[in-house]
Amino acid sequence: MIVITGGAGFIGSYLQAKFHALGEETVVVDWLGHEGKWRNLQYHAPSCIVAPENLDAFLASETNIKAVFHMGAISETIATDGDLVWHTNVTLSQKLWSWCAERDISFIYASSAATYGSASTKVEFSDDLSNLDKLRPLNLYGWSKHAFDLWVAKQVQKGRKTPKQWVGLKFFNVYGPNEYHKGKMISVIKVKYDDIVNGSPAKLFKSASVSIPDGQQARDFIWVGDVVDVMIWLYENPHVNGLFNCGTGVARTYLELAYAICDSLGKPREVDFIDMPANLLGNYQNFTCANMNNIRKCGYDKYFTTLEDGINTYIDKFLKGSIYF
Repeated sequence: MIVITGGAGFIGSYLQAKFHALGEETVVVDWLGHEGKWRNLQYHAPSCIVAPENLDAFLASETNIKAVFHMGAISETIATDGDLVWHTNVTLSQKLWSWCAERDISFIYASSAATYGSASTKVEFSDDLSNLDKLRPLNLYGWSKHAFDLWVAKQVQKGRKTPKQWVGLKFFNVYGPNEYHKGKMISVIKVKYDDIVNGSPAKLFKSASVSIPDGQQARDFIWVGDVVDVMIWLYENPHVNGLFNCGTGVARTYLELAYAICDSLGKPREVDFIDMPANLLGNYQNFTCANMNNIRKCGYDKYFTTLEDGINTYIDKFLKGSIYF
């Protein structure tokens, strides 16, 4: 049995679908709510759905769990409730780590590229554990993820018991189907798609840095299917342990992204630049680019989807078609 926290969410539901296709028994830990989030699981129902407040009792009653994929978190980069974010993103993660360590169970968890803060070159996006103390996240969410990474590094460095397999994945800008419930945290690709199909130019934030022209802010955008392929590969290679970046290794500008969406829709390349919201000033990453050397050295050799190919797939197969994966 495989447990997926946040399994009805964006990345979690895609992972659930892949394990379902492989014939694995899965348990999703999540709330479905009243906004149609259940549709993320409609084609690949798990064996069981456990409400997060019942997780402790569930874990105490199960003896055949092989792995925990911890995708559940407060992921809003504009979150402000420090106590709630710490409890959800750090305390719960520590509890699950310790539970897996005690029972010799694999533990793969979601970290984030938000931990890198204002890093501005690919060299600075190193996932080496020795680099952790140098990182300065820009927001509460990134800091909480960084705090757990630091805690994990300390467990390893002090020789404390670890899960059978342990992996943290620093997700970069993930996009794809099943993200529709995420509100303000939905990927920029879906937001720009909506702008364009509604007859407006794609709206992009003006640059808040004098050294970066409007539209030249750049991110490492990764297709959700590639993210899940990495996780499945890790599950199938339990000897691999560590903290790894999970991006494509290529930074693309927001202007390139907007143009790719226009091209995919057969629309003119029209873009409007708007002021960046005040709550993002000083908290905004102008550049992200995953250094993928470490996981490549461990043997991961699959190709990553280009931004143009990912956008075309997302639009043609999902946004214009079945919507959900």
